[in-house]
Amino acid sequence: MTIEREFHFSKQDFELLRQLVNKHTGISLSDHKQEMLYSRLSRRLRALNLKSFGSYYRLLQGEGSEELTHFVNAVTTNLTSFFREPHHFDLLATVLLPQLMARKHYSKRLRIWSAGCASGEEAYSIAIVVKEVVPSSWDVKILATDLDSSVLNKGLSGVYEEERVNGIPEARLHRWFRRGVKGQTGRVQVVPELQELITFKRLNLIETWPMHGPLDIIFCRNVVIYFDKPTQRVLFERFANLLDGEGYLLIGHSENLFQLSTRFRLLQQTVYVKTH
Repeated sequence: MTIEREFHFSKQDFELLRQLVNKHTGISLSDHKQEMLYSRLSRRLRALNLKSFGSYYRLLQGEGSEELTHFVNAVTTNLTSFFREPHHFDLLATVLLPQLMARKHYSKRLRIWSAGCASGEEAYSIAIVVKEVVPSSWDVKILATDLDSSVLNKGLSGVYEEERVNGIPEARLHRWFRRGVKGQTGRVQVVPELQELITFKRLNLIETWPMHGPLDIIFCRNVVIYFDKPTQRVLFERFANLLDGEGYLLIGHSENLFQLSTRFRLLQQTVYVKTH
């Protein structure tokens, strides 16, 4: 069956663009992602008034091409929600933060990284739990990074559609969100004290990281699944290097460290403790 397409999209077009995706993001696209790549990038062809994927590829190859940012944003998946995989946040509140507070009672300093934060819901969920559990006298900072600059701006604004907070208990919703701020009916905004905890930065995980640690907790959930095994091994090694002794790494429900790292022990499903 032949698919009728607005633009011709050959196997070679897919192969060349797939290589560029891997080069600039570390994401490995399998053969069955061809339709997804066509769908996302054909929007860019329309926006640029280009007639072919060949001309789009040549544009991306240009020195200092500004289109690379749009290209990366287009191919990055940004599925997220507040308190996604809620068992992680329950564990954060009842086990991880209390243990860290016991260990760090002299320094009263905690550093948490939300790697692949998308539009910020994960980082704000972490911030809410921190505010509910950790005394205000503590020095807590959350770093939230993502490859996609457009979703980072949404996180930085802290403004979300009301349906994004469906499912959050009313008491928590009332405490940490404001409805219809600045005349924006149907939207909510996180309160400033949550925003003050978080620094949003664009970061490509396969490139150099500016932070030096030590960090206490890293959330990197449903991110490494897009990378090949060698890249995953490198990432887990870098995470271990950045974590403090007995720091925690939380990954996604379909991910694990089996045969990828020996520097962590399993605390519970998808939650690991650094061992060395």
